[in-house]
Amino acid sequence: MIIGHNKQWEFLKNKLETGQLSHAYLFTGQEGIGKKIFAKEFAEFVGCKFPDLTVVESDKGKEIPIAKIREIQNFLAYKSYNGGFKIVVVDNAELMNQEAQSCFLKTLEEPKGKTLLLLISSKPDMILPTIYSRCQQVKFFKPKNLPENEEKSGKEKEILKDLIPVLDSDFAEKFKYAKSIDFEQQKLGDILGVLQKYLRNILLQKITSEKTSGKYSISDLKRILNLIEDLNKKLLFTNANQKLALEILLMET
Repeated sequence: MIIGHNKQWEFLKNKLETGQLSHAYLFTGQEGIGKKIFAKEFAEFVGCKFPDLTVVESDKGKEIPIAKIREIQNFLAYKSYNGGFKIVVVDNAELMNQEAQSCFLKTLEEPKGKTLLLLISSKPDMILPTIYSRCQQVKFFKPKNLPENEEKSGKEKEILKDLIPVLDSDFAEKFKYAKSIDFEQQKLGDILGVLQKYLRNILLQKITSEKTSGKYSISDLKRILNLIEDLNKKLLFTNANQKLALEILLMET
């Protein structure tokens, strides 16, 4: 079991042992803290293994199409090979497109036999409320002793180093920055993620320390963070112009 998620493990273990295990759980928490590893290890603990376990993932961060959900339904239509649970793990569940989520909802509404659905998401607000409400949420937090992903951390620091001066510049410099990004090499989602984390830290400082100084007010921060979420959704589910999206965001900051 991955270090630091003992409470979540004991919670689900107790539900299993008392016969109170729900048919669907939503694992939420930031990326890279072991939610998918946890899901796979819990499936193994339950006694579920191939071919009674299937994991659905997006292809390189792209949306999960309805075809993948059809495959889940087909998978669940057959009885367990090993006579126990059939388990489906959906990683980055928020990447299911609208059709896929609507289709998946039917699976949630009509669970068959010993079925366990484990959805994993770092952005649960992008999941349909009707799906969200039918899953028991299990929150995951970053363990204090979880090793830092040095490569990812280094990339984020480089993005932030270039981004901070731009936030305090005029519109001309912001347009220049947006024009300079090669979106074939640098994903806009990574830039949005870094900016989101940076602004959330500022918001937390303002709320916890009652700090009122600085460029952004609490309402400004909330507005910009909502805009980032909206842009994230558009990037995932539409062919949004990445340069234009970045320009719009920078103008609002």
